[in-house]
Amino acid sequence: MSDHILEMRNITKTFPGVKALDNVNLQVKKGEIHALVGENGAGKSTLMKVLSGVYPHGTYDGSIFFEGQECHFRDIKQSENLGIVIIHQELALSPFLSIAENIFLGNERQSRKVMKWQETFSESKKLLERVGLKDSPETAVMDIGVGKQQLVEIAKALSKNVKLLILDEPTAALNETDSENLLKLLLELKEQGISSILISHKLNEVSYVSDSITVLRDGKTIETLDTKEEKVSEERIIKGMVGRELTSRFPKRTATIGEPIFEVKNWNVFHPQHHDQKILDNINLSIKKGEIVGIAGLMGAGRTELAMSIFGKSYGRRISGELYKNGKQIQANTVSQAIEQGIAYVSEDRKTYGLNLIDDIKRNITLSNLKRISKSSVIDQNKEVVESQSLREKLNIKTPSLEQVAGNLSGGNQQKVVLSKWIFTEPNILILDEPTRGIDVGAKFEIYTQINELAAQGLAVLVISSELPEVLGLSDRIYVMNEGKITGELQREEANQENVMRYMTGTGGTSDANAN
Repeated sequence: MSDHILEMRNITKTFPGVKALDNVNLQVKKGEIHALVGENGAGKSTLMKVLSGVYPHGTYDGSIFFEGQECHFRDIKQSENLGIVIIHQELALSPFLSIAENIFLGNERQSRKVMKWQETFSESKKLLERVGLKDSPETAVMDIGVGKQQLVEIAKALSKNVKLLILDEPTAALNETDSENLLKLLLELKEQGISSILISHKLNEVSYVSDSITVLRDGKTIETLDTKEEKVSEERIIKGMVGRELTSRFPKRTATIGEPIFEVKNWNVFHPQHHDQKILDNINLSIKKGEIVGIAGLMGAGRTELAMSIFGKSYGRRISGELYKNGKQIQANTVSQAIEQGIAYVSEDRKTYGLNLIDDIKRNITLSNLKRISKSSVIDQNKEVVESQSLREKLNIKTPSLEQVAGNLSGGNQQKVVLSKWIFTEPNILILDEPTRGIDVGAKFEIYTQINELAAQGLAVLVISSELPEVLGLSDRIYVMNEGKITGELQREEANQENVMRYMTGTGGTSDANAN
């Protein structure tokens, strides 16, 4: 009898004009954690959609065998009935329902269409204990953090008697502590005999938990590495993903830094609902022309709230303080005002705040600055094509045409479209919030190169990132935040992970960074 729980043989999936999968083969052993890696657009998510029935049998070529039996899934329900459960990067939870209701949503405990609430809550409690979540099953999902929501998704999968758990970028939005806890849970589930497929761009996590690693590139299976037989380095995985050695994660840069161009002084922000809760406390920071400034901090430190409150006061209440550009105080009370003042903000959530997913690339790029391509309120369509094509080429957006719908692009190419959109506004100050979240190392390098080029053109760039190596690798100077305050300011030469972590956790001593 085969020791494989899953075999996917010669899977080929074609979309109009694009072969997304080309004779892909994947074998997953029983009770192992199998990582699936590759650049954005390599075919990872498409392959999992074929497996789970999102793309039903008949829409692809090839065969799927699960526990030795050939399967022809027509929809997700059929694959789940056999124990194949997928957890997508965008969590499928209802924020207004309780944890228990979310766990059994679509799989309700009922008799004659009457809910068995006692059974629902008691079974939920057992499942929460299994995943290590101590919150009450009656707690609303909107009242718990993203890390705990991931655990609810896994509890939901366990309620369906999961045999093969598929996780798509499960730690992309988590801090280091929550990520570590989730990986430990995967190892515990492995001990219980549950197999997992882990899709992740965080190669250190892949190396840590996986038993096998399958590399996809351009819709093809490149190789499968057995981590039990050999120690697989991140560099070895990257070589398979991009087809070449990547000698450095960050492009070389010689900074030319000018005078201060943007300053935030005595900035205070209160919570939009809980008006007595102070989110940002007396923030002071400055950015110089041609400088890349990083902001580091744990989740909840106030980094995104700072960016959004600066950008047209799009977050918070009772906002006080001053913004200065080139030494003169400016007003940025709305998003339109902020754009007019030369401020651009690339949100951490590109799908909600960055893109119109049902519109094409061309309009997504030009939408933020229609004045540039219009005359007397009439859009010059030829100019729109020329301008968006120029940015498409500059940022190497991989797409068949400018008419491609943004929602059909890979994560890395979506991020390039968002960056193009804000470059099109011709900003002086560019705020980047998690600019490489959920994208692969190759696309990251391209975006890092663009950030460096923008700084070389004289832009002041503010980078917020949860990945410390990214902050350290990009920044000329770093501000560190903890609980809504700036606790440290470090120059490039004195910044390292240990120093930054001390300030992030509030153990780095009192900094005079806020006293400028």
